[in-house]
Amino acid sequence: MVAVSLLAACTEKEVILPGKREDIRSILTENAAEDAAPRTAAIRRLTLPRTRNNSSWTHRIGTPKYRPAHPALAAAPALAWSADIGVGDGKRNRITADPVVDQGRVFTLDAEALVTATSTAGATLWQTNLTPAQDQPGDASGGGLALGAGKLFVASGFGTLTAIDPASGKVLWQQKLGETGSGAPTVYGDLVYLTGGDDTAWALEVDTGRVRWQLSQAPDVNNVLGASAPAVNDKFVIFAYGDGALHGAFRKGGLRLWSSYVSGQRRFKSLAKIGDITGDPVIDGNTVYVGSHSGRLVALDINTGKRIWTATEGAISPVWPVGGSVFALTDQNELVRLNASDGSRIWGTKLPNFVKFQPRKAAEVYAHYGPVLAGGQLVVASNDGLLRFFDPVTGDLTRTVEVPGGATTAPVVAGGTLYVVGTKGQLFAFR
Repeated sequence: MVAVSLLAACTEKEVILPGKREDIRSILTENAAEDAAPRTAAIRRLTLPRTRNNSSWTHRIGTPKYRPAHPALAAAPALAWSADIGVGDGKRNRITADPVVDQGRVFTLDAEALVTATSTAGATLWQTNLTPAQDQPGDASGGGLALGAGKLFVASGFGTLTAIDPASGKVLWQQKLGETGSGAPTVYGDLVYLTGGDDTAWALEVDTGRVRWQLSQAPDVNNVLGASAPAVNDKFVIFAYGDGALHGAFRKGGLRLWSSYVSGQRRFKSLAKIGDITGDPVIDGNTVYVGSHSGRLVALDINTGKRIWTATEGAISPVWPVGGSVFALTDQNELVRLNASDGSRIWGTKLPNFVKFQPRKAAEVYAHYGPVLAGGQLVVASNDGLLRFFDPVTGDLTRTVEVPGGATTAPVVAGGTLYVVGTKGQLFAFR
């Protein structure tokens, strides 16, 4: 009893300090609140530009020069035709290149480096296989396409950037990258820009393929297949890398102006450990929007790289900015509309997520691509076999259209027709 009394006397009463409890790691996420509930903004009205019948779609949408403001498309398009373009998605190989369209031709890249030109009526015009002589077609996967300077530029998982004559399919020149070329290139002026291996920025001359300049970033192995396409305007080029870094450089000389990171991650999600930039840089005026696979979407000042806002929404593809709003597909398989001025959420619409949901066994998820604004609607293509159309003001689903076998690329719209590549290696046209 004496011993117990002595121990009790030595025990001090716990002092609980008053005040709000803060996560000690919150400083790492800058302005983003880790556990903040989804914010709802009062803004509902949306003014869209008038629809225009664009004749081409030559690049990913990050560069303003190549992003159509509001392409014309029928309210309820139907399947017009389909055409085989090569090998579709498999266990080891995937199609990562969105189709590009110009001068009555649609260009595609299959899962095994086969480039195909298809007429807008569905006829195959030519095919060129870019598999190196010493390799087998299935040895590499991934790549991207861009049209510019009278050439078709093809980045390949075999580590090459190739310039092709769009009319004949003839190879004009080829540059070895020494690393995977799984992302889409961007053509601007006399240079073509590319992110190789998720850690090297390239600027090549469009006529010869000679290297004008390069920038590098620390390598990172936790990446998603398909590097981000560089975003370019008259003065700057923005590169995004696999470790979440961004470089803003003068596009002609390559002098690095600023560097930034998309930091922070979604808590309690193992996929958030992948910090790769999956939402390509998108330039809108003086703002750059970019998203990561780990659950973050940021807006940066293009001149300084300074953070304007951070949203706890991870973009898995390039966002679509229009009318003071930003539309994005998130890492949680949700289509969201954010306020472009502060990143606050206006609405969110859930999309199909797990293919089979079983406790402790939920693994495979549906893939969604887009969004694209066309004909007054937001269009999302999915590998569950549907094109989905949404009201951009409210986020309500307005209609669905079947894609046989499901989609494996983002939709593109040109000449009043929507094109998308299917998982089985087919090009579909809806009008």
